[in-house]
Amino acid sequence: MGNNIESSEKVSFGKVATSEDTHEVSATGAFVRQDNYFITPFGDGEGELPVEAGRYRLIWTSLCPWATRQIIALKLLGLEDVISVGKVSPIRTENGWEFSLDPKGVDPVLGIRYLPEIYARTDAAYEGRATVPAVIDVKTGKVVNNDYHRLTNYWETVWKPFHKQGAPDLYPEELRKEIDELNVILFHDVNNGVYKAGFAQSQEEYEKAYDILFNRLDWLEERLGQGRYLFGEKLTDSDIRLYVTIARFDVAYYFSHKTNRNRIADYDNLWNYAKDLYTIPAFKEATDFDAIKRGYLLGQHSHNPYDILPLGPDTSNWNEPNNREEKFGKSRISSIAKTGR
Repeated sequence: MGNNIESSEKVSFGKVATSEDTHEVSATGAFVRQDNYFITPFGDGEGELPVEAGRYRLIWTSLCPWATRQIIALKLLGLEDVISVGKVSPIRTENGWEFSLDPKGVDPVLGIRYLPEIYARTDAAYEGRATVPAVIDVKTGKVVNNDYHRLTNYWETVWKPFHKQGAPDLYPEELRKEIDELNVILFHDVNNGVYKAGFAQSQEEYEKAYDILFNRLDWLEERLGQGRYLFGEKLTDSDIRLYVTIARFDVAYYFSHKTNRNRIADYDNLWNYAKDLYTIPAFKEATDFDAIKRGYLLGQHSHNPYDILPLGPDTSNWNEPNNREEKFGKSRISSIAKTGR
C-alpha cells in the first residue's frame, strides 16, 4: 500500500473543512451533503474547460464511490492515457485525504501531501471539504472540477474524440433523458441514501433514510428481473452509478452505516447483476474490497476507537458464477468482459 505516513498534528488549510460534521447536518439531524463547488463543464464553449489530452489529473481513492465511478468510466472508454490519475489513501486523516500511498507521501505531479492544500491554493474563500473526485488542471495547479454528478457524462461525451476503438456508448443520446431521470433517483435514494442513514443524527431521520433505501433496492431488484442491465441489454452510465454502491454494501455499509435489513447477497437479481459487472475488468480493477473496508471502518471518522478491522465478510463469492447470461442471453459487451478491450 506504499508509505503510510501518520499525521502527527493538525494542519491548517485556511477555510477548507476536513469533516462532514462541520457543515452537513440539518436541525432535525438529517445528513445534507455539501454541494459541489467547482462545476465548470468540459467542452469547447466559452468559459468551458478545454478538452485536452495530458492537461488534467484526476484524484481518487478506492474508498469513495463517487471517485471510483470515474475510474470505471475511464477504463471502459480508454481514457487512462489521456487523463492522468493520482490516488489518496482510503483512510482519511484529520488533515483530509492524504497521498500516503506515494513515495515520501507526496503526489508526484502536484507535489502535495494533503488534498486540502490544492483546494486552499485554488480558492482561499472555499469553506467546504476537499473532496474526491477532483480534477486538477496541471498547467495552473488548481482544482477545476469536483462535480461527481456530471463528470462521467463528460468522459462519455465531449471526451469522445479520445475514446479507444470499440468503446461502449455509456450515455447514448436516445436514452439520455431516461438515464438522467434514473440517475437522480439512484443518487437520492441509494448512492447518497446509505449516507443519509449512516450519518443521521436522529432516530427519525435514520429510519426515514433506511426505509427509502430499502424500498428502492426492492424496486431495483424487480427492475433487474426484466433485463440484464438497468436499461435492458445496454450497459450505461447508470449501471456504473449503482454498482459502486452495491459493491460497498455488504463489506461496509451494512455495518458502518446501519443499513442492515438485507445484504446485497440476499437479493437474487441485484447480487447476480453485481457479480456480472464484476467480471468486466474495468469494474473489477477499480474495486478494492480491503481498501473499502479499511476506509469506512478504521480512522477517526469511523467511530471505531480501537481501530479493530472486522475479518469478514468473505469477498471471494464475488468470483462465483452469476446467472445473468442464463436468464438474458449473451451480453453484447461479452468481449469487453473477456478481454478488457
